[in-house]
Amino acid sequence: MKLRIYLFNAFLITSLSVFAQTKNPIIDQIVKEEKENSQLKMLAHELTDFIGPRLVGSPQMKQANDWAVKKYTDWGINAKNEKWGEWRGWQRGITHIDMVSPRVKSLEGTQLAWNPSTSSKGVTAEVIILPDLADSTAFSNWLPNVKGKLVMVSMLQPTGRPDDNWETFGTKESIEKMKTERAEMTKAWANRIRKTGFTSRTLPLALENAGAAGVVTSYWSAGFGVNKIFSAYTKKIPSVDISLEDYGMLYRLAESGNTPKLKIVAESKEMGKVPVFNTIAEIKGSEKPDEYVILSAHFDSWDGASGATDNGTGTITMMEAMRILKKVYPNPKRTILVGHWGSEEQGLNGSRAFVEDHPEIVKNIQAVFNQDNGTGRVVDLSGQGFLNAYDYLGRWLYPVPTEIKNQIKTNFPGTPGGGGSDYASFVAAGAPAFSLSSTSWAYGNYTWHTNRDTYDKIVFDDVQSNAILTAILAYMASEDPEKTSNVKSILPMDNRTGKPSAWPVQRSPTRLGGMD
Repeated sequence: MKLRIYLFNAFLITSLSVFAQTKNPIIDQIVKEEKENSQLKMLAHELTDFIGPRLVGSPQMKQANDWAVKKYTDWGINAKNEKWGEWRGWQRGITHIDMVSPRVKSLEGTQLAWNPSTSSKGVTAEVIILPDLADSTAFSNWLPNVKGKLVMVSMLQPTGRPDDNWETFGTKESIEKMKTERAEMTKAWANRIRKTGFTSRTLPLALENAGAAGVVTSYWSAGFGVNKIFSAYTKKIPSVDISLEDYGMLYRLAESGNTPKLKIVAESKEMGKVPVFNTIAEIKGSEKPDEYVILSAHFDSWDGASGATDNGTGTITMMEAMRILKKVYPNPKRTILVGHWGSEEQGLNGSRAFVEDHPEIVKNIQAVFNQDNGTGRVVDLSGQGFLNAYDYLGRWLYPVPTEIKNQIKTNFPGTPGGGGSDYASFVAAGAPAFSLSSTSWAYGNYTWHTNRDTYDKIVFDDVQSNAILTAILAYMASEDPEKTSNVKSILPMDNRTGKPSAWPVQRSPTRLGGMD
């Protein structure tokens, strides 16, 4: 018996050794094409610098859809825009925010998305701070004071330095003091909002209804010069987000009685209800055309900057992988399809619509590879709760260049993602879908949904590795003689219920958005 085991192990080692020494010309060509003829910088420039941010319902989003179709067509790949819903059409214009008293200074800030336009003359008004009152009755009594005023509704940050800067240069005592002060201020401000009887979402509309001239916020992202930029809650008056540095100056001036006055010009254009699309491209399978390998990345972005790492880098990774595959592997066994999804930022709407509209594709998915969390090289791959994912993902990763593969930590079988990005739409439908999760590059603080998510933050060496990895995984999944198993593992116990955790439920998309 021991001899048999020994002989089997010897055979296995010999086989793997021979396999490892066998060159795969397609994989060699994938690596060579990307290293010698990469189109990533050109794609990134055209997408982020020329087209810019891709807010759902905006003309720039449709421009990006059409641009991608043309790129794929130029590469000889069939592509189309597939309508999945309708959204409130809105186009950002010029934002100027200037302090005109007690001195003149142009401020760093921007209008929030889907905010109505001011006139070209703008709004000029004094700034006041949301007061700390006893309760909602006291707030109701105070509310008439906002008439004709710009109301500051964000807390004053005690420091504009990120924590890592404090930890590099601060003393232990000063760091602890700062963190304690910040925690107390954060708690106190949350309590101040709570005592109004409103939430941070409903308060701006209450101020608008009371006659405020505008709402001023500062959503600091815990990094030098960086704020998160989302959507407005007001319907008629300007809502602007101002940098921590300028917001702090305004706050201190107002608090000291040196009442600042701002002029805000925030132009935008309402475009009514507009159609919204996913961009879909495919290289048709030659042997199993009704089985699918899907490359996945959301196309839309918030529009505080140009959406470079969320999710321009995921987008160009998938486009580049498709370009390479078309050139070096034009006749895949299975159909290789790429989906550039709309309105991921509002709830995975584009991918959920695709899953709902194409059950014939979803039931025949070999694998989905999604990339969405920044510019970094892929370092994590989870089996998403599929029991046998270790088997086929292991086979597909095997021929990936060592310098790429060795960076990746795998987790099998893992647990299914319930949200976060578009792979979750497929996982919920029982299709083997995987997130190509990347290293941080301070993504959460500096580029995720911020005013600093720009071309210069792209780390092209890492994105190039991701394009090679994606192309190889797609090739291996297409070539695999076996259909992947989508058997689900038994999930861990939910500590809240004392029962096994439930598999995510497939959800319908919002197909008419932003109109309320």
